[in-house]
Amino acid sequence: MRIGELAKRTGTTTRTLRFYEAQGLLAAQRSPNGYRSYDEHDLRLVAEIRALQAAGFSLADTRPFVACLRAGNPEGDACADSVEVYRRKLTEVETCLAQLADLRADLTRKLAAAMAREPHPTCTVQETP
Repeated sequence: MRIGELAKRTGTTTRTLRFYEAQGLLAAQRSPNGYRSYDEHDLRLVAEIRALQAAGFSLADTRPFVACLRAGNPEGDACADSVEVYRRKLTEVETCLAQLADLRADLTRKLAAAMAREPHPTCTVQETP
């Protein structure tokens, strides 16, 4: 398939596919007239990259998954390097959740303190032009 069809089937743009190619994540075959040509395996690679990015992974994080698929594995997370990326990402998410929990607790305390002071109902913030 040509680049336009791959873009359509993966829900992305030709520009994005060219970027993936420039980053070494996707390798197109070239026809004699210079057109890029892709197959079903490339469709799977792009789907994996897009799914990982939708889950919050950086483009760099997708590299082990792409390499795992290129090595012939049925899933991009069948390799140890991919599993390590999952572990690292999970640690990042857990850190963010802990920070959000701290923020929530702080805001809850501040709200309780403000409500205990019984704020004046006519006290409003004036917007400046």
